[in-house]
Amino acid sequence: MERYYQEEIECAPREKIKALQDERLVAQVKHVWENVPYYRKKMEEKGITPDDIKSSDDLYKLPFLSKDDLRTAYPYGLLGAPLKDCVRIQSTSGTTGKRVVAFYTQHDIDLWEECCARAITAAGGTNEDVCQVSYGYGLFTGGPGLNGGSHKVGCLTVPTSSGNTDRQIMFMNDLQTTILCCTPSYAAFLGERFKEMGYGPDDISLKAGIFGAEAWSEEMRHDIEQTLGIKAYDIYGLTELSGPGVAFECSAQQGMHINEDHFIAEIIDPDTLEVLPEGSEGELVFTSVDKEAFPLLRYRTRDICSLTREKCSCGRTHVRMAKPKGRSDDMLIIRGVNVFPSQIETVLINHGYGSNYQIIVDRKNNTDTLDVQVEMTPEMFTDNVGEIDARQRALVDGLKSMLGLKAKVYLVAPKSIARSEGKAVRVIDRRKI
Repeated sequence: MERYYQEEIECAPREKIKALQDERLVAQVKHVWENVPYYRKKMEEKGITPDDIKSSDDLYKLPFLSKDDLRTAYPYGLLGAPLKDCVRIQSTSGTTGKRVVAFYTQHDIDLWEECCARAITAAGGTNEDVCQVSYGYGLFTGGPGLNGGSHKVGCLTVPTSSGNTDRQIMFMNDLQTTILCCTPSYAAFLGERFKEMGYGPDDISLKAGIFGAEAWSEEMRHDIEQTLGIKAYDIYGLTELSGPGVAFECSAQQGMHINEDHFIAEIIDPDTLEVLPEGSEGELVFTSVDKEAFPLLRYRTRDICSLTREKCSCGRTHVRMAKPKGRSDDMLIIRGVNVFPSQIETVLINHGYGSNYQIIVDRKNNTDTLDVQVEMTPEMFTDNVGEIDARQRALVDGLKSMLGLKAKVYLVAPKSIARSEGKAVRVIDRRKI
């Protein structure tokens, strides 16, 4: 039986959702115009005033915001509420340039935690569950968001944060954790550690996992589900919009429902910036219609996906976004071919390898090179050179079939690629471009 945290809005008729978005967008544009000089200037440059926005049908008229805008306006340039009304900041995990700092009023935090509560409930969470939050806390949004959502659902919340894997497993065993929240790469690592300790899926009390903050393939999902004996749910969010909970999977797992009472989604062509029709693949753009402290309008996420309004068997009526296949700014262009790390991961897992790999891109004699280091599993580990060569050739063929270009594959010993307790470092690009 499908569970809802706020059924009235999650299953509301489309007309009601559209009317709510229209009303909130008009009010939000006025709020931003009056309180965010940086964005008001962008509107003026386009010749737009709040009077031009009468409903969500007029959204296309508004200017875009990008991460560059957020860095330029750092720290207070996009603040939409008096500082005295702001109670918290969160920040991105990026390592280049100025970090993005997002501000929250208490109202913003309450709405964010409700969105995370919807995600936990959709994964089967109730007040009888033990929810272990193994996302990082502090400035990273993962821990605080799912922590607050778990509280709202009424779960016993175990705020372990990331790292100290053996302690994580001790709490899972002793407290009989039923829901795990972390990055998919850390879930895979936990599954690997359980296996080393002699635990099988039947020995683990987990029933569900809520994994996000990095791209992961369907193959990786199935691998985690088999190792931990759970159903793995995707969750989506950005610090710029609030954090995890912007969208989440239901039991149908046919895309993630976007919380449309708080966010309006568009898909655009990243080159022409034209809005694309439903079902088209392109760059995801979000407008937050009721945030007070950090109200972003038409924020370009750089995530590549598509949207669908086809009826969902779970009963929710909010639009669904496909799992992002990658980011337009993370996409590698190698010898003129567009390559997403998730494509490489699919090939590796289909050939029986785990999710521990590293992609190294370089340029030699003016030609791009693509090297993929892949860990062998303990079961396949061997020092038989002929067997290793055969396995490497099979992967080279598989990658060429998927990508349309040839890569060099190096099979390495188990556990020789550094593990991550947060977002995994999958790509090293050494080209000077």
